[in-house]
Amino acid sequence: MLFMKRILLTLSLLVGFACIIAPTALAQDTLLDFDDVEFTDGQDTASEYLDVPDDVVFTDGQDVAETVVDSTTSNVGSGTDGSPQTLWGIFIAGIIGGFAAFLMPCIYPMVPLTVSFFTKQSGTRSKGVVNALLYGLFIIVIYVALGMLVTLVFGASALNEAASSAWFNLLFFVIIIIFAISFLGAFEITLPSRFVNKMDEKSNRGGLLGLFFMAFTLALVSFSCTGPIIGYLLVEAVSEGALMGPAIGMLGFSVALAIPFMIFAFFPSLLKEMPRSGGWLNTVKVSLGFLELALAFKFLSNVDLAYHWGILDREVFLAIWIVIFGLFGLYLLGKLKFSHDSSVPYISIPRLFFAIAMLSFTVYMVPGMWGAPLKALSAWLPPSPTQDFNLHGVGFASSTPQASNAIVKKYGDVFHAPHGIDAFYDYDQALAYSKQVGKPVLLDFTGWSCVNCRKMEESVWPDPQVLKRLKEDYILVSLYVDDRTELEPDEQYVSEFSGKKIRRVGQKWSDLQASRFGTNAQPYYVIVDSDGKQLVPAQAYNEDIQNYIVFLDSGIASYQASTSN
Repeated sequence: MLFMKRILLTLSLLVGFACIIAPTALAQDTLLDFDDVEFTDGQDTASEYLDVPDDVVFTDGQDVAETVVDSTTSNVGSGTDGSPQTLWGIFIAGIIGGFAAFLMPCIYPMVPLTVSFFTKQSGTRSKGVVNALLYGLFIIVIYVALGMLVTLVFGASALNEAASSAWFNLLFFVIIIIFAISFLGAFEITLPSRFVNKMDEKSNRGGLLGLFFMAFTLALVSFSCTGPIIGYLLVEAVSEGALMGPAIGMLGFSVALAIPFMIFAFFPSLLKEMPRSGGWLNTVKVSLGFLELALAFKFLSNVDLAYHWGILDREVFLAIWIVIFGLFGLYLLGKLKFSHDSSVPYISIPRLFFAIAMLSFTVYMVPGMWGAPLKALSAWLPPSPTQDFNLHGVGFASSTPQASNAIVKKYGDVFHAPHGIDAFYDYDQALAYSKQVGKPVLLDFTGWSCVNCRKMEESVWPDPQVLKRLKEDYILVSLYVDDRTELEPDEQYVSEFSGKKIRRVGQKWSDLQASRFGTNAQPYYVIVDSDGKQLVPAQAYNEDIQNYIVFLDSGIASYQASTSN
């Protein structure tokens, strides 16, 4: 009976830590910190601008507008930065990283030794199981503490700045490239042996303290394998700008890493079914090296887009990925070897299927070199307007001549809209043109490093019904909140909302979004009239095409109702 109570108590701690703390952190982080924006007391901008104006009278479009109120309101705040969706994505990525780390050469061979300790050295099986559960709990505590430390060291504002900072993204690119090279076998990233040995000595103590240092020793000894994975997870979490992102990522990682140890401690007979250690462990390590090498270029692309260097256009980015994943497929077929690889006399069936998957993925990307949309990768690739050679017809806004082409658009030489949409890139200019043509304005708060913005542009906007409305019924103005283009000296100002000096285009639109609409999540869509008055509740990230059509139709109905009065 005592045995069952101990197991239930420890399991409760594990499950509670994973399932209660995580959602709590998610809920706390939905209150966003704004990039380059500071809040002051006494300003309730959200309540002023987020409600539908009382003087708007809905006519035939009233039902449509009422329908969209609920659907769009439920999506407000579900953008990329710090939203629950983003944090759950980080948590899942952490779980995947944890299971991948378990298959590393530094950890996998240690499983039988660790389980043997729990089953033989603990005296009784019941005590061994409880110790295994506590061991897993300590693994979780150690790695979550690391994530919390990152948050405490950098702080919320620094994490948000890192999400769009060129120097941070360049640093992340270099760090991940180093991690990838390490996984490919060029060198090992290890901690000082004296420190590791001292922790190992403390792990020989009995009781809870000994178990804690045993888990701590695992984290230290396996650092050469887990370090690059942890590093990438932390970098990815920081780049999302989420306050609790690092801790949530480490929670997922540690849970996935701890679970196998506990399962094998519960059922020691399963050890006989484990595949033997061998060269396949290094294959897993090298495979992760290829993946990290490919993912590193996403961070370089963020910088390239924000500063308009034009180095990593869409086809250049695709060319790099095609080569990387092509070599990855050849490696899995045994055509490439690295320093720590053993000879491959034959290809196993699982390895063959993975090779087929990588080579198929490579072939899938090839048409993108000539403009194919590649919707499955839209979140990762540079925007389609950066494509220099496009046979698919997805080009610059000038590909569809419209009335506003006679206007010299501000920043038109810097930004380009996808799918031939005749967009503006300056808020005031878009409002002025709206008065001329009598159409509502769709504010598209977006960003170069915004993954979900690319998804909306490549998955929702190309729909014929959506595209027709964007081209014919609206004045689209795309406002990039992370752009680094310098404002003219006479356009720079001190924000009344934050008190900060606004020097860049991105800062200007970030300040507008935060001060007018009380949020800094992207993508974020707001429909306003020619005077900048919000017509219907805003829409955040939602790939439901029908929902987006209803949102657009409600804006048209509201605009027509307001102009008819």
